[in-house]
Amino acid sequence: MKKFILYAGAIAFMVSCSQTTDKNAELEKLKHQRDQLNIEIEQLSAEINPNNEKDELKGVPVIVTDAAECVFNHYIRVQGIVDGDQNIAVSPQMAGIVTAVYVKEGTQVKKGQVMAELDARVMKQSIEEVKTQLDLATNIYQKQSALWEKKIGSEVQYLQAKNNKESLERRLNTTNEQLKMAQVVSPITGTVESVPLRVGQMASPGMPTSTIRVINMSVAKISAEVSETYATRIKEGNFAVISFPDLEKEIETKLNFTSRFIDPTNRTFKVECKVSPKDFELRANMVAYLKIKDYTNEKTFCIPVNYIQSNQDGKFLYIASRNGNDWTAEKRTIKTGMDYDGVTEVLEGISAGEKIITSGFQNLIPGQKVVF
Repeated sequence: MKKFILYAGAIAFMVSCSQTTDKNAELEKLKHQRDQLNIEIEQLSAEINPNNEKDELKGVPVIVTDAAECVFNHYIRVQGIVDGDQNIAVSPQMAGIVTAVYVKEGTQVKKGQVMAELDARVMKQSIEEVKTQLDLATNIYQKQSALWEKKIGSEVQYLQAKNNKESLERRLNTTNEQLKMAQVVSPITGTVESVPLRVGQMASPGMPTSTIRVINMSVAKISAEVSETYATRIKEGNFAVISFPDLEKEIETKLNFTSRFIDPTNRTFKVECKVSPKDFELRANMVAYLKIKDYTNEKTFCIPVNYIQSNQDGKFLYIASRNGNDWTAEKRTIKTGMDYDGVTEVLEGISAGEKIITSGFQNLIPGQKVVF
């Protein structure tokens, strides 16, 4: 038993010595690696800084831009729809059977041109009857008038003949006007877009199946709905840029109309502008985008958003300030206005000619030396 204890102790001692030896070897290996790294660091430092200048004396390299006043414009962008300034749905003014259709889709029509007619035989017969009666009444009136000039007959007979003639003339005029109501006439010059009317069908005023659509696209109208939020800034005459994504075209124009009515269902109001395209063709219901200028500051500073930082005290910039022969970083609190397209309007805090640090400012400390 004693021998066993002695053997176990000897083995434990040998294992302990072996572990100590391994650790010592590992430590020596790490020290050797450290010495090698120190040598490499010194060599690289000598290459980068051959004069052995201190980093803090060299300064942090930055890029600066001189602050310059500019005109800041803010726009809102909304989707709109193209339509003709004259887009008319024409239907008969009376009910009747269609007897003739003179146009088809794509037909160019002029103002006052007859596009279709309804059955008006009964009305035409009525006009012929009135004409016959009017001829007789006119003849009687002329004879009564001649007799009355000679003081023959009574004044009552003369007045009755005159009244009968004039009454029939008015009746004939009315009947002729009613006859015109049997014609579907274009109220504008333009292009026929749809003709649902067919010969033999029953047509009625205001029915979609009885309507011929005529559009004049020589002047196009672009309309859009704008949020109530911008009601105080969007007005008639505001500058706008209209883009047509399908055509890859843009037109500069102004708003011709801004509604004073807020739609209670979506809290928007309508805006419109008119254009006369010459180089390309617009079509009704084509999608368009309106970029409407709603704010302008003629004299401010336009600073890219990514140059501006913020903390609990507000927004700030780093300015390169001269300190003797050196330049140092100055943390400058600023007051900003509106943002648009990655640019911020700076209202207070900088002056023209100051050097704004635009690159290398991420880890700057106020008062730190900078070079550019």
